[in-house]
Amino acid sequence: MTPNPTSRTRCDRTLAWLDLEAAFASNPSESVRHQVNESLRAQSTSCAWRMDALRIDAPHIHADLSKAAWDEATFASLIALVDQCSVAQHRDAMFGGVAINSTENRQVMHWLPRQSVETLKRMILKSNPSLVSGSIEFDAIDLISNFSREVLTARETLLSFVDELRADSHLPDGIHDVVNIGIGGSDLGPCMVVQALAQVASGGPRVHFVSNVDPFALEQALATCKPANTLFVVQSKTFSTIETKLNAQAAIDWLRAAGLNDIGAHMVAVSMNPSGAKAMGIERVFAMWDWVGGRYSVWSGIGLPVAIALGRAGFEAFLSGAADMDLHFASAPPDRNLPILLGAQDVLYRNFHGFTSRSVAPYAQALSRLPAYLQQLEMESNGKRVDASGAELPFATSAVVWGESGTNGQHAYFQQLHQGTDVVPIEIIAVKQPMAKGEAAERQHRTLLANAVAQAQAFMSGRADAGGHRHFDGGRPSNFFLLDSLTPASLGALIALYEHRVFVAGSLWGINSFDQFGVELGKVLAVDIEKRMLDKHVDGLDASTAALLGRLS
Repeated sequence: MTPNPTSRTRCDRTLAWLDLEAAFASNPSESVRHQVNESLRAQSTSCAWRMDALRIDAPHIHADLSKAAWDEATFASLIALVDQCSVAQHRDAMFGGVAINSTENRQVMHWLPRQSVETLKRMILKSNPSLVSGSIEFDAIDLISNFSREVLTARETLLSFVDELRADSHLPDGIHDVVNIGIGGSDLGPCMVVQALAQVASGGPRVHFVSNVDPFALEQALATCKPANTLFVVQSKTFSTIETKLNAQAAIDWLRAAGLNDIGAHMVAVSMNPSGAKAMGIERVFAMWDWVGGRYSVWSGIGLPVAIALGRAGFEAFLSGAADMDLHFASAPPDRNLPILLGAQDVLYRNFHGFTSRSVAPYAQALSRLPAYLQQLEMESNGKRVDASGAELPFATSAVVWGESGTNGQHAYFQQLHQGTDVVPIEIIAVKQPMAKGEAAERQHRTLLANAVAQAQAFMSGRADAGGHRHFDGGRPSNFFLLDSLTPASLGALIALYEHRVFVAGSLWGINSFDQFGVELGKVLAVDIEKRMLDKHVDGLDASTAALLGRLS
């Protein structure tokens, strides 16, 4: 009988977990310092295992994990944990189209829109034959056929629109500005990608982003736009998100105030609810699917502003880079599989070292929005208090993810990371080739890279030749990710890496990483609060909330 691929063993119910608990319990007061200081400072320059096993070449990314807070025994226990929790089978279930989002009974197929038919065949039929015969019963050929018929057709429809839009963008009556209206996954991913790849984008309209319902956000975006030459892209999976609808209506009012009543000529939408968009006068609606979660949706129609900025070839390269990482995740052995190693590291850091946060420092100004994007990706996915069955978890899950671009962060919060009382792991992301051109730019970029490498060294080694205020303990763990250049393909691979990392950590914790019920309560209460602001009715409210409403009246 074929086992249920959604059935998995939670990490704390495995022998590997007991081994990790025993290793850390043997020296509880010094367990963090022991693994960090001894494993890092003493072994980092001399331990062949660190140099051989902890430097991973994944598609478009070189990862140096040799300064991480693990030793060889801990690393082996984590690989055993991955096996005993059936992470590979859970991964195969996702790639096999099984509805692993159990609370909403949905497939998790955000990876599908970024595949070509050929890469999908290679991933399913060659790299992971267990998907066809073994742990999962499904017809791979049918999945490929469905992809060809629906997803590829939707992509071509979107890219044909992009081709036409960009071809006319230089004309006096063409679209010179595109304003994306969305929030959460409909904004963070596209905004981050468009900003990151601005240096390689050319030949199309300017792209702006509005997410906050604060009217100043829309006003600021429209300050340099002309109504006749502006297109709005309204992004909402259900077309019920209040912030997006209010901003869209304000955009319609702006168009009408300029005498433009043909709303359909200046607005398109991406949604699963075409009728909701059409009720606002938006006739052209690009497809989205319920098996693509918002924070995983930049590869789908939600990526329309990315495609507009990059053009067809650039967007296809972006998808291709992510598909390369999918293939790596699907086929590389666990001890050389970068998403698996990073997800396992997240569990180690959170549950055994007790690290409560992780900082992300991209040493590339173009990636300055990456930490904000990762906040949603990781914290909305894995910030859960119950497992997939609804049982209360006896351990912590997602760390707080935060950060700033380097070298800005060095002059802001790195003081705390180097000498503070809490140990905060840091991830440094660097790009080998400068995006700017010229001799001066090369000199600046060399300084940027020198700082990135030096900070990783300083976190590891510290400074023992000084006492008091100038002493650095060192032994502060870091990961170092190096991209040869920041291109659509390498950025696609980097995002997919983080997506799969989140999957692995969530799989080990036994949680459902693909629902987000925690965002709903405040939104529901806001409807009641706004009504009370209008009618001045505070009966039944707690005293604190009633007092705040009194101050606002």
